[in-house]
Order: sequence, then structure tokens, then C-alpha cells
Amino acid sequence: MDYRVPGAVSNGETVPARPGVEKEKEEEKDQTLERGQWNNKLEYVLSVAGEIIGLGNVWRFPYLCYKNGGGNCMELQRANSTLNVTRENATSPVIEFWERRVLKISDGIQHVGSLRWELALCLLLAWIICYFCIWKGVKSTGKVVYFTATFPYLMLVVLLIRGVTLPGASQGILFYLYPDLSRLGDPQVWMDAGTQIFFSYAICLGCLTALGSYNKYHNNCYRDCVALCFLNSGTSFVAGFAIFSILGFMAGEQGVPIAEVAESGPGLAFIAYPRAVVMLPFSPLWACFFFLMVVLLGLDSQFVCVESLVTALVDMYPTIFRKKNRRETLILLVSVLSYLVGLVMLTEGGMYVFQLFDYYAASGMCLLFVAIFETLCIAWVYGAERFYDNIEDMIGYRPWPIIKYCWLFITPAVCMATFLFSLIKYTPLTYNKKYVYPWWGDTLGWLLALSSMVCIPLWIVYKLSTIKGSLRERLRQLTCPLEDLSSRPSTGLPLPSTRSSLLMLTELESHC
Repeated sequence: MDYRVPGAVSNGETVPARPGVEKEKEEEKDQTLERGQWNNKLEYVLSVAGEIIGLGNVWRFPYLCYKNGGGNCMELQRANSTLNVTRENATSPVIEFWERRVLKISDGIQHVGSLRWELALCLLLAWIICYFCIWKGVKSTGKVVYFTATFPYLMLVVLLIRGVTLPGASQGILFYLYPDLSRLGDPQVWMDAGTQIFFSYAICLGCLTALGSYNKYHNNCYRDCVALCFLNSGTSFVAGFAIFSILGFMAGEQGVPIAEVAESGPGLAFIAYPRAVVMLPFSPLWACFFFLMVVLLGLDSQFVCVESLVTALVDMYPTIFRKKNRRETLILLVSVLSYLVGLVMLTEGGMYVFQLFDYYAASGMCLLFVAIFETLCIAWVYGAERFYDNIEDMIGYRPWPIIKYCWLFITPAVCMATFLFSLIKYTPLTYNKKYVYPWWGDTLGWLLALSSMVCIPLWIVYKLSTIKGSLRERLRQLTCPLEDLSSRPSTGLPLPSTRSSLLMLTELESHC
């Protein structure tokens, strides 16, 4: 066996180098990795379920229901206030622990206070888990969701059964099922309802698009969409029963109306659910299971959102990121930056900052604004009929015709009306119906909202200014859709796949 180093000199003889080996190493280094796919359909379904069924269902939906009034008939319980129990003295120990020990909440956003190191360490652990759940792409994500997407359902069933068997639960359920109809005239109710749909279904966030892109081409996306919508709404509805049955019990225990039993802030679920947990046998064990459920609900949504961001960046720049260890480095960078941003929400005034992000940036008007442009682009620029044909080519049949008219008219109109309505009837943000944010707090919130909304018009202006030709030619080039299908279902004619050939289409074929 020859142990001599290639290219070295031995006994006056030069050992020949092996260029083939070095060339293979260079090719391996520069090789673009393949885009992965789900191993099976169940992994995809559980991943989507884990994203759309999360804290938005078990936390945000009940919190918004409670915030906007469950029912005015329950106000008759105010007669019970003759017990001379003041609001402060009736505060539950759970609320005391949540606000004064966990959050150590300050008296306003202007008093940020010190960092809560226990929460900072918990957030760090969450991001470490998130990183290792998705660092290998859908191959690792698909394995994790078998547990993270199913365990919360088991816990939710346990909490529901315990909640409805508590004394006073029926009063809380009635409060939940019989809404305060007088609140329907409040625009904030409609705003909260609309944004909850966007938040819960992860609409306009890119998450569902990213997850769906790892499916096979002929996956029945139409059936998946309908089934997951029913699953999502059903989970929110069931979670409402669990929350309000516990609130009914807490109201009877404290002798106060249900509408006043707890603050209608983002921490509502962390007040109601633990109250049911302590009523269970072996409550310390169930408490561990409950907080594991909360962690898993958050993790599912967390790593799917990161996965969607990373997927978009990798697909936009495959020659840069689709290389060995490049994707893992990108995910690490996103995780570190996200953790640093999250630290500001873990201060003593962090809850006010969190609600500012939730109200202005994570949902609300910015998502409605994006939804308006998305529906207009799909229905009127790309073409609703063309999009309809694409779906038929994928799933083998045409969906209900009403869906096409939703794209064209109903969805843009509803989003536009809600957006304008929310602007006209805008009211400053409050926390727990008591604390009013200062003017600079609302200004910061609007800047957060605009940071995403202005990207659309700015990108339009940028593209129009960088493309050559007359204004009409530039608009035509930018609004001509790229064709990814090999043939159109209705005609079987081949379709171009490049920008240059696309511009050679006739007006009838391209709608440009």
C-alpha cells in the first residue's frame, strides 16, 4: 500500500497528485442540496395542525371572547356583590401569583423595570429546542410533530372534563354561549374577530404556503384546507368551554360576576387553566403536564414560523443557502436574533410590550392590509380562472365555483371593509380595560404595523424604477404571471416557463 502523500517527493521521485479526489471534494462543497419533502401525509397534517392549533386557540380565542363580553344576562349576578367583598380582596391567589410573582408586572410601559431572568432562561430553552427541532428541515420537523401536535389535545380533554364538572361551571358556559349583543355595534369586536381568524389560521404569514410547498404536486390541498379549518375552529370552540367553565367556578368561589372574575388580558388562560389543575388529584403532576402542553403549543407555532421564514430565504437564494451547513447556520442566526428581540418582553413592563406587538404587529390591520393585496394579486393580476385551473391540475377536479368568486369579490371586499372600519373607529390600546397606553406607546405600535405594511408599496416603486421600458411595458412585465405547470388542464397546450417566453404570449393567453 502506498502511504506517500500525493504531490510530495520521495527518493527523488514525485508522487503524482490525485486531481480526481480533489475535484470531487470541490464539487461536493459547491453542490446544491435537494429540496426536501414530507416522508408521509401524516407528518404534513400534524405540522399544519401544530401551527394553526396553538396558543391562538387555547389562549387568544377565550381571551378575546372574555374581553368582548360573553353575555349581558350574567350581569344579574351583580346582586351577589352584597357580600361586601371588594374587588381587590376577591383577587384569586392564581391571579396574584401570575401578575406579582411570574410577571412582576409594573404599573405601565414607561416603567420597563429589570429583566425577569427566570423567564429569560425559559425563553432561551424554548429557542434551543426550536432550533434542534427544525435544523435538518422537514425531515426533523416531521418527526417532532408526532408528539408536539397530539399531546396538547390529551391535556385539553382532561381540563375540559374537569372544568365542566366543577360547581358553577354551567354559569360560565352560559356566559360563553350567550353573547352580549349590544357589543356588536362596537367596531373593536369585529376587528378582534377578524384578526383572530388571521392569527389562528396563520393567514398571510407564509407558514401554510411554506409547509404545503414540501408536499407532492398532486396533493389534495383543497381537502386538507377544509378539514384543517374545521379542526381549528372546533378546537377553539372546545377550548372556550374549558376556560369559561373554570371561570364560572371561580366566580362562584369569589362571589363576583363572571365578567369581573379575572382581568381580560393576555394572561387569562394562565389564570383559568391552573385553577382547574389544582382541583385535580395529584395536582403537581397535572401542573407539570399542563405547562408542558403550553410549551408544546407555543413550540409548534414557533418552529413552523421559523421554518417558513427560512424556507422563503433558502428558496430565494438557493445557491447561497442550499449548501452543506448553510441552512443550519441561517436558522441559528434567526433564532439568536429572535431571542434577543424577545428579551424586551420579559422585563417587568414586558407584558405591555407584548400586547403592543400582539395588537399592532402580529395581527390586526397589518395582516388585513397584506390580505387585501394578496387577494387582489391572485384574483386580478394572476387571474382567478388561471388559479382555478392550477388547482384542478393538482387535485384532479374543480372546487366549488363560489370559491373563485370569493377570491374575486367577497374576500377583498370584506378585508377592505374591515380595514377601513378599523381605521375610522380606531381606539387607543388599553391593558385589562384599565391601563391606557401613553401617546408614544401607540406611536410605537403604529410604527410596528407600518414596518410590514410599507414593504408592499415600497417594493412596487422599487421594481418599477429598476425595470427598463415605458411605464406600460414595465407594468406589463411585472404583472405577467410565471407559468409553472407543464400544460393547461382545459387545453393541454404547453406553457412557457421562462420570463422571456412568457412575454411572447398573446393578450388572450396571458391577460397582460
